[in-house]
Amino acid sequence: MRTAAVVLGRDAQGSWVLVHCDEEGAEFSRESCALAELNEVVARAERSTPLWVVRALREAYPPLLAAGIRLRRAHDLLLCHAILRDTASLSQPVPASARWVRTESAEIRPQALFEVDAGVDQGDGIDELLAEWARQRAALGRAADARLELLCRAESTGALIAEEMTAAGLPWDVAAHERILEDALGPRPLTGARPAKMAQLAMEVGEQLGERDVPIDSPPRLLRSLHRAGILVESTSRWELAEQEHPAVAPLLAYKKLARLHTANGWAWLREWVHEGRFRPIYLTGGVVTGRWASSGGGALQIPRSLRPAVRADAGWRFVLADVAQLEPRVLAAMSQDRAMATAARGADLYEGVVRSGAVATRSEAKYAVLGAMYGATTGESGRLVPRLRKVFPAAMALVDRAARTGEEGGVVSTLLGRSSPPPSDEWRATQSRASDPSAGGAEERRARSRARDRGRFTRNFVVQGTAAEWSLLWLAEIRHRLSALPPAGSPASASGPVFQHGAHLAFFLHDEVIVHCPAEQADAAAEIVRAAADAATARLFPGFDIDIPLDLRIAEDAGKDA
Repeated sequence: MRTAAVVLGRDAQGSWVLVHCDEEGAEFSRESCALAELNEVVARAERSTPLWVVRALREAYPPLLAAGIRLRRAHDLLLCHAILRDTASLSQPVPASARWVRTESAEIRPQALFEVDAGVDQGDGIDELLAEWARQRAALGRAADARLELLCRAESTGALIAEEMTAAGLPWDVAAHERILEDALGPRPLTGARPAKMAQLAMEVGEQLGERDVPIDSPPRLLRSLHRAGILVESTSRWELAEQEHPAVAPLLAYKKLARLHTANGWAWLREWVHEGRFRPIYLTGGVVTGRWASSGGGALQIPRSLRPAVRADAGWRFVLADVAQLEPRVLAAMSQDRAMATAARGADLYEGVVRSGAVATRSEAKYAVLGAMYGATTGESGRLVPRLRKVFPAAMALVDRAARTGEEGGVVSTLLGRSSPPPSDEWRATQSRASDPSAGGAEERRARSRARDRGRFTRNFVVQGTAAEWSLLWLAEIRHRLSALPPAGSPASASGPVFQHGAHLAFFLHDEVIVHCPAEQADAAAEIVRAAADAATARLFPGFDIDIPLDLRIAEDAGKDA
């Protein structure tokens, strides 16, 4: 009988077990092995490209990648449990269980899955994995259509990709990074000392404020110093300071910019996170409630533009760099099937299309209005402009307005594929309940209205951001699948590890941006794959609806070049 799926776990004695299942998920054979044999057994089973069912790919996959084993397909039980437990798309979701709550930690021990612990709770062993997989299959079988199943497949493939990108690493030129730091900050300082250019700016701030040792790194104390100098701001934020006319402001803003670089991506960051020419961030698939990814360290999602030149491909290799222009409003147009907004989205700049629609007069107004519509702005420029969009793009605005009302009333909203927002907290419900009491005062009513509006803004954006995250997952999955079909290239081996040293692979992902690292002779083919994958993701998520989701795509030796 052909193996369609393999459930990988341990038995009560601590041995590794591969349970082979048929197309219906029914078990037809088991094989046990010791830890020393596991890589060989998994590699042999992978030849038939089964669906690997594991508790968590974040634990199971890194040791396999280190051994040169790549899995084609997988089902991450932890990630899918969260989706199927919380979805409002099912009248009978997967039962919640403390055993299947994912915990995140910056202290990653991927080898932990492969360490035999005599005291392990065998409820987390192979039989519990089989039982949970059965519960999840049953839940998907109760779904009205295939969208939830597509979401679970995409989420699990995303988990494969996240571990593969960490294993391959993002190529990083340490010398280039150090030159950027020295140009911006001055020579590398002694540990704990302030870089020279920051020290000079701090001195200038002190001179302008009339204080010798201004407490520039302590916001509360700095605020008092600013007040003593007549700069009556409420905070030390860059935006508020920029509105002040005082000779201390310019050097202070310059200092804050350099301090951020030094703290977030300075020499200490370089020493901790870049090794052997690779930055290996730890991605958290679905780390945000909307389904967006997060990172548990290293600022993986916050690489500043000034450091992009340090992201440099290996010799004989290139980067394909691609990002989507205005992904979320394009997704809103498609999921609401608003043809007027889809017309505005044709081409590279949706905001210019909004101007052409007649809703607003300038591109800046279009940006304020569209972002205000998705984030629930009710005041300022956005609040003034949003009502105009309701006349021109009624279907799109009705979708986000409906999501906002649902949230304000304590309801739950869902993305296009079925990921649902968390329910309101007990505190939120208690606040609303107190405000509805006949004896409630004005303060309680105002507090309840404010919190209801806050929740409405959250659910308004949830449906758009979450569906955009689903589009990105499908894009990533298509890129991975199509790159794997490219033949081995003749370029020198890269330093991307045993699985990726000879082939094009994903190296970085940030919401609506990807970087592919590929042999130079395959750069054009890889670029076409990235473009075609975007079209395939759009067609898969929005079948039959004509919507432009264009890419800004280029091939380069480093991520800092414009061409």
